[in-house]
Amino acid sequence: MAKFIFVTGGVLSSLGKGIASASIGALLKSRGLKISMLKFDPYINVDPGTMNPYQHGEVFVTKDGAETDLDLGHYERFIEMDLSSYNNVTAGQIYSSVIEKERRGEYLGKTIQVIPHITGEIQERIKKVAKKDKADVVIVEIGGTVGDIESLPFLEAVRQFRLREGKEKTLFIHLTLLPYIPFSAELKTKPTQHSVGRLREIGIQPDLILCRTQTPLTDEARDKISLFCNVERKDVIQAIDVKNVYEVPLRFEKEKLTDNIIEKLGLSTSKKNFKDWQKWIEKSNSLQREVKIGVVGKYVKMKDAYKSINEALFHAGVINKTRVKLFWFEAEDIEEDAEKCLSSLQGILVPGGFGKRGIEGKIRAIQYAREKRVPFLGICLGMQCATIEFARNVICLKGADSTEFKPDTSYPVIDILPEQRNVNNKGGTMRLGIYPCRLKNDSFSYKAYGEELVYERHRHRYEFNNEYRQIFNEKGLRIAGIFPERDLVEIIEIPDHPWFVAVQFHPEFQSRPRFPHPLFVNFIKESIKK
Repeated sequence: MAKFIFVTGGVLSSLGKGIASASIGALLKSRGLKISMLKFDPYINVDPGTMNPYQHGEVFVTKDGAETDLDLGHYERFIEMDLSSYNNVTAGQIYSSVIEKERRGEYLGKTIQVIPHITGEIQERIKKVAKKDKADVVIVEIGGTVGDIESLPFLEAVRQFRLREGKEKTLFIHLTLLPYIPFSAELKTKPTQHSVGRLREIGIQPDLILCRTQTPLTDEARDKISLFCNVERKDVIQAIDVKNVYEVPLRFEKEKLTDNIIEKLGLSTSKKNFKDWQKWIEKSNSLQREVKIGVVGKYVKMKDAYKSINEALFHAGVINKTRVKLFWFEAEDIEEDAEKCLSSLQGILVPGGFGKRGIEGKIRAIQYAREKRVPFLGICLGMQCATIEFARNVICLKGADSTEFKPDTSYPVIDILPEQRNVNNKGGTMRLGIYPCRLKNDSFSYKAYGEELVYERHRHRYEFNNEYRQIFNEKGLRIAGIFPERDLVEIIEIPDHPWFVAVQFHPEFQSRPRFPHPLFVNFIKESIKK
């Protein structure tokens, strides 16, 4: 029978509930337990797929094609496990499910209410993920901040869940902020007291309190929180800021958080086995060499829009014993003078995105990488822009474009998938999830992967137009990977270049700290040579 840990947050958003939850998962997994994760998002959107990246950040795609919260990326990287659509649930999904059941007559004769129907559906989702993943422990992160009206049904649902399942099977962990006031050289506990007070008003008494802080937690602050928040002193855990986010599990372990959780839940575990993670941390913190990589994107003012790319580059740097120094460029800013912006870089990456804004800047950056022989990696829209750039400047198809940006282009080298032409609903209707890709054995990509058939995650509506494959081949562009079932182009390369690879899929979603993605590894390796 699974046991359940509920992680809530207080005072303000973006405190790091996702990292805290993922770290707890990594620590419990190191003790031999089978872990699963669940993120509840209180917004009414069915998923984040149609949200502006400036509002929500990255949309993380699972193997089964779910468009999910970026915290699932943290989960997968920390617990080294592929998750699914079961592991991210939104208020939109909950309400939609209840309304559909009502329309089918499953509640016939009943008045549908938040309690018990919405809260009951939330509890069912918790049980479903535990059953599907056959977990010993399910860690449930509740998005938002205590006091938000949107979060109330979820908090009420988990309050009821403990009542029904029992205290021995459930644990509440509350992450809160302890601001430091330099003028008085003092950590302030009042926001934490108020945050826990709001939680207790709802009927939830936290078992453990994680205190996010810039400076070490003082004995005085720990005693105050213990007294006024009604927890034992040992249950007040320091969550101090770190430069390397992957150190968080080690800091929690030092605070004996894992032992505390195991004791409270009565878990039967094996001995600690966290040495490999610790070795990786030591390696990642002792990098001497540096490589400069430029990322030319559409949403660089919101770094979380490229969270998995940032992490994949970091992972690849560690295995290459090199610190990756990132330079972020807004695509629109380099349309006029790409050379001035990019001349000091050893590698250039153009990531995904949607819409026409910034496209010419991306194309200009790709042209610079091709002509100046700078190692290049294009991802999704980056691959499509690389196709357009090659068509315009090498094949001389003047005005070549994607029908996404110019529907009446004379040379639609990128075109919408046939099955996407009559799609009206925007949410969840792209080509999503994992698909096979067969590699050409003389390609950069084959050399990176070391195998002929690979599987990667997708999120797009537009593809390389096969009508132009022959002329691209004749002019020196290599079709290095295809989706064999439909003969769709997945990877393009320029053989007469140190390393020029562009992919239709999103390799960043499958990179892990100790198991970096091979394309990123080779990209950094070749950039170091540059």
